[in-house]
Amino acid sequence: MPENFPLSPKPPWLRVPAPWGPEVAGMKERLRGLGLRTVCEEASCPNLGTCFREGVATVMILGRTCTRACPFCDVDHGKPSPPDSDEPRRVVELVRETGLRFLVLTSVDRDDLPDGGASHFLSVVDHLKKDFPDLGIEVLVPDFRHSLDRSLAILRGARIDVFNHNLETVPRLYPRVRPGADYRHSLKLLSGFSGVRPEIPVKSGLMVGLGEEREEIREVLGDMREAGVRIVTVGQYLAPSPAHLPVVRYIHPDEFLEIAGEAREMGFSGIESGPLVRSSFHASQVALFQDKSTVGFTYRGISI
Repeated sequence: MPENFPLSPKPPWLRVPAPWGPEVAGMKERLRGLGLRTVCEEASCPNLGTCFREGVATVMILGRTCTRACPFCDVDHGKPSPPDSDEPRRVVELVRETGLRFLVLTSVDRDDLPDGGASHFLSVVDHLKKDFPDLGIEVLVPDFRHSLDRSLAILRGARIDVFNHNLETVPRLYPRVRPGADYRHSLKLLSGFSGVRPEIPVKSGLMVGLGEEREEIREVLGDMREAGVRIVTVGQYLAPSPAHLPVVRYIHPDEFLEIAGEAREMGFSGIESGPLVRSSFHASQVALFQDKSTVGFTYRGISI
């Protein structure tokens, strides 16, 4: 864990009002009642209110304890509990009670499981599609570093709309930002799924402001495209506390627009690039741009 750093004052474009409203309160109440958690809450996402009001949520399955301790992340780490066999039913009940139209499923790293948790992802998806065949589903998976082939074999049959795995940062910063992960392995996961299910959009994301250079961002975007990634998200890293990795630089919105333009030139078919963008930001809207005859591009949710 890095030494403590004082949090830098946020620039005005990063200041957002606290999420509120009946939709937000209602979603939180149902989540608590069903014993479910969203990464929206766990990561203190600034877009929580927007997504909840749009009928979109990112549910974190497989528990709240991660087997790794990445210094940018605020999720608990340690020895996790076994997978909850009743969790798929409760996720289905959440959709039934809230009328969600698009659901993102994600999880902590589960290096303790032989398949990294892939079979549990598949079980949740199967339960959801059985009762809600038209529900949009994106899976935001961990890297399955110790079970890549097995996990891909399990997930290749999943009835999902988007497959997502975040590279998070540039290769040079991996030892500091993602200890326990491997950049080339993550690319192999993305390309592996793209190869077996080319009809399903593959997505990845970056958080910037950790000390990366613009040329490094361009190189990562190029690696993503070579791996078959079609949707990309780029957002500002914000330190959850003084004990986490510090923000090296706050990126101006104009620079995010420049990054979006570069991604567009590379051929990405869905782009979300902005200070408040997170991996699941406007997930359902970006997924809708995936069309065999029409390619759309988005910048902070706006078609460009």
